[in-house]
Amino acid sequence: MSNHQVLARKYRPKDFSQLLGQTHVSQALSHAIDMERLHHAYLFTGTRGVGKTTIARILAKCLNCETGVTSTPCGTCDTCTSIDDGRFIDLIEIDAASRTKVEDTRDLLENVPYAPTQGRYKVYLIDEVHMLSTHSFNALLKTLEEPPEHVKFILATTDPQKLPITIVSRCLQFVLRPMSQELLYTHLNKILQTENIGFEESALWQLAQSAKGSVRDALSLTDQAIAFGGGHIHTKTVQEMLGLIDNLDVLDLLSDIYHDNRSNVANHITRLREQMVDATAMLDRLVDSLHYMALSQILPNLPLDMNDEQKQAFSHLANTIPADVIQLYYEICLKSTESIRLASTPMQALEMAILRLLAFRPLSNHEIINNNHSRNSEIENSEIENSEIENSEIENSEIENS
Repeated sequence: MSNHQVLARKYRPKDFSQLLGQTHVSQALSHAIDMERLHHAYLFTGTRGVGKTTIARILAKCLNCETGVTSTPCGTCDTCTSIDDGRFIDLIEIDAASRTKVEDTRDLLENVPYAPTQGRYKVYLIDEVHMLSTHSFNALLKTLEEPPEHVKFILATTDPQKLPITIVSRCLQFVLRPMSQELLYTHLNKILQTENIGFEESALWQLAQSAKGSVRDALSLTDQAIAFGGGHIHTKTVQEMLGLIDNLDVLDLLSDIYHDNRSNVANHITRLREQMVDATAMLDRLVDSLHYMALSQILPNLPLDMNDEQKQAFSHLANTIPADVIQLYYEICLKSTESIRLASTPMQALEMAILRLLAFRPLSNHEIINNNHSRNSEIENSEIENSEIENSEIENSEIENS
């Protein structure tokens, strides 16, 4: 039997010092533990893969470590190792998505008054808590407000807007932030060096960008890229795996569109078809690229979450395309992402978006003046024609009357 462990599990943080990018949470919890100011209920919110469950398990170790309640658990005692292995009896993890009924919540609460079996505290971790029914929330309210001294509740959710305010008000809330591309890139770089796996830097940037702020997604994609590339992570294989094209290729496409180089644009579309690129992801890349270009153009001192080569390319193109054109392109691409579900295929929606970018652009001052002259000439000609028609009708009427 293989002992291989996926990267997301192998490199899960074991204590607060290993936690990636959530310093505001780890510091607050560490200080609260050291000052013995423990709350009875915690609420962790944030997108997938940013550390909600990981922090809950670290907190369970801090409360139950055999060295005492500490912000730096030893990680070697039976309690710490059993929590890491997922076999600590007094850490009760519940998936609210599969236990939404009020009967499930009542069964859970029946065991709350009983003392811990192994540890110092019983820790209830309710994941995706927003999935509970209204009756389940009502059943949880009183216990959540005044649980026994030996019980701590940790609630985790990706959608805090769906939580009743009565639940939120009874918890100490922490908002976990998505990771920056640079932070994910550095993390992946360190792990791959530890694992002695070769990689290309641009490939890691691709993986970091595709993870969209999620550490777990970044590590899962990296595992997939290692398998896809036969033990080495190449830029080309990552692009094939994800169905993406490089950011610099996106900028080339935008440049050709702006300069109305239709033969090159046609070549871009042909290549997108041949590579079977994920059209939805490609539209997202266009929107993101235009957003970065607008930032680079209007707020040049604002740091961009990308590598130096990409920063230079974005800055160069942003200085080439006028601000009003970038804003128009952004609106066209944004509207196109909304129309994907109405199109026959996502690729059709992408190609129509590219055609709109070619067809529409703001008029220059010279064109506006010419259009105004043309419009005025048309109005004058129309007035002359109307006047001639009126005079002719009057003359005919006079002849008939006479």
